[in-house]
Amino acid sequence: MFIEQPSIILRALYPKAIWRMDPKEKAVYLTFDDGPIPEITPWVLDLLDKYEIKATFFMVGDNIRKHPETFRMVVERGHRIGNHTFNHIRGFEFLSKNYLANTDKANEMMKTDLFRPPHGHMRWAQYHVLKKYYKIVMWDLVTRDYSKRKNGKQVFEIVKKYVRNGSIITFHDSLKAENNMKYALPRSIEWLKEQGYEFKLL
Repeated sequence: MFIEQPSIILRALYPKAIWRMDPKEKAVYLTFDDGPIPEITPWVLDLLDKYEIKATFFMVGDNIRKHPETFRMVVERGHRIGNHTFNHIRGFEFLSKNYLANTDKANEMMKTDLFRPPHGHMRWAQYHVLKKYYKIVMWDLVTRDYSKRKNGKQVFEIVKKYVRNGSIITFHDSLKAENNMKYALPRSIEWLKEQGYEFKLL
């Protein structure tokens, strides 16, 4: 089970993946999964501009196909792009050749060296190939803003409870996460700044 802060055992499954940045540095790294979505992503971009923060957006290729203007907004504002497959598919549910083909299809639109697997899992064969071509970025803190069992206040509390030096923090610029994310993200940024964290780009 993938929880707010993955265990050492879970991290060991993908030893070459990036789970956390420098634990000696009081800095955090914001990431957003599942966009671009025109109803959500521009709101996130405006908020990040307000605080002069750059983030990494792990995008779904089919969403880029449907919303190219929103994709360009993210790029033009200086944020990093990561591959999140073309159809947001689970690695365990697909043959490796099909999963890798889906990832390649997405990267034709993104041209990135960053990859994050949807739902945080890959077959070993998929991981073995992908790590040759990408920096595989996982997370140190997943906010669970997508959860129907959480509200915005609870998502904010997750950030406060689990953040630490070097945390790669995952929010979602998706319709499913919209209400929780819009509540928790600005409050999390304000609180993290109050605690002395610097926001850095992967």
